[in-house]
Amino acid sequence: MNFEKDLYLEDDHVLLRPIKPGDLEQLQPIALDADTWRWYVTRIANIQDLEEWAQAAFNDRRDHKRYPFVIVDKATGKLAASTAYGNISAFDKRLEIGWTWLGEDFRSTGLNRHCKFLLLSYAFDVLQYERVELKTDVLNIRSRKAILKIGATEEGTLRSHMLMHNGRRRDTIYYSILRPEWPAIKATIFTDLTFTCTQV
Repeated sequence: MNFEKDLYLEDDHVLLRPIKPGDLEQLQPIALDADTWRWYVTRIANIQDLEEWAQAAFNDRRDHKRYPFVIVDKATGKLAASTAYGNISAFDKRLEIGWTWLGEDFRSTGLNRHCKFLLLSYAFDVLQYERVELKTDVLNIRSRKAILKIGATEEGTLRSHMLMHNGRRRDTIYYSILRPEWPAIKATIFTDLTFTCTQV
């Protein structure tokens, strides 16, 4: 994972590109929708929170902890929100896909499927990693179904794992896809999609 280069992942419907300071204006309406953060550990409640979220994203990339993207819907040219690679271990050849949030207009549209395909393709086909992890709140049924639909295997639940912004102790459910599983997943679940990547 080269944190020093800008990474662009795309197919016919979606472009994932590094977040830039100028993106915050477009992200603001999505970020300030309280429902966006229902299942998240943190929340963005105002413009200052959004600026702090962005600064944390920039810092994490600088420190090689997380590689954050914005999601661009190619049909409209609009930003749909954000996603990221994180918990990256080059030695172990594994990473996590997460930190994903979507605007209401882009939920249940298939856009998230395209995003996951791009991120999985780069992790397995380019980086040649062995394991991709995903996790969510055990109560987030929509997210759990979506993760299973992309071919991930449920691994188990970490009880009282994280503190939510509202004070609730979250149980976190983990999923994974392994490198030997990826060819079959790509040939069935994602058979209609193609992937390109550019680093500059």
